[in-house]
Amino acid sequence: MRYSKVLEKNIREIVLLKSFPCSYGKCKFCNYIEDNSSDRVEINKVNFEVLDEITGEFGVLEVINSGSVFELPSETLERIKLVVKTKKIKTLYFEAYYGYIKRLDEIRELFSGVEIRFRIGVETFDDNYRIHNYGKNFEITESVLEVLSREFYSACILVCSIGQTKKMIDEDIKIGLENFKQITINVFIDNGTEVKQDKKLVEWLMKKYEYLKSNPRVELLYDNKDLGVFEQ
Repeated sequence: MRYSKVLEKNIREIVLLKSFPCSYGKCKFCNYIEDNSSDRVEINKVNFEVLDEITGEFGVLEVINSGSVFELPSETLERIKLVVKTKKIKTLYFEAYYGYIKRLDEIRELFSGVEIRFRIGVETFDDNYRIHNYGKNFEITESVLEVLSREFYSACILVCSIGQTKKMIDEDIKIGLENFKQITINVFIDNGTEVKQDKKLVEWLMKKYEYLKSNPRVELLYDNKDLGVFEQ
């Protein structure tokens, strides 16, 4: 499924689009890159069909893809721009990898007049764990965190993988809430990659942080299909 509506808390339409291969593509936990393609015609065909489903009824649209917004073909970006205009979308979410941080204004300018909210997958604020266990090779110093919190509206955190501790997860949620307007807490689901779920951590998280389900700044996703968009 590539189109869905999120009807709780942060109400919006959401689409999962195809894109060119992720520029980084080395995250140890990610199997979404299997949805990538090098065929521009195929990518645009799929994406145009999905974008035709958007109604604009909430005025908010989230666009996700197996990578960053910068891996979407220019034709797809232009079609999104047309949909945003015709359906009177006021707020638009995109994903962007840390390596694109200096290019975010390109998207803001392309969609001038629309509030752009960027999401970034930090996965954890523990540099050692992010780099060595998740394969995401960048460090978040205090100065970098300051920039991230200014440039990105939302941070995505990946929790409950083998090797993590309760203390690490507590700290990740605390730092996320202190520095970003929104956070998404994704419980890791076994997906054939080398990263594996820690079931005891999941049980602990569900009890301790159940209350976050009512926090309008937090999306707590126990399954990667919770938002209704996914490709098998």
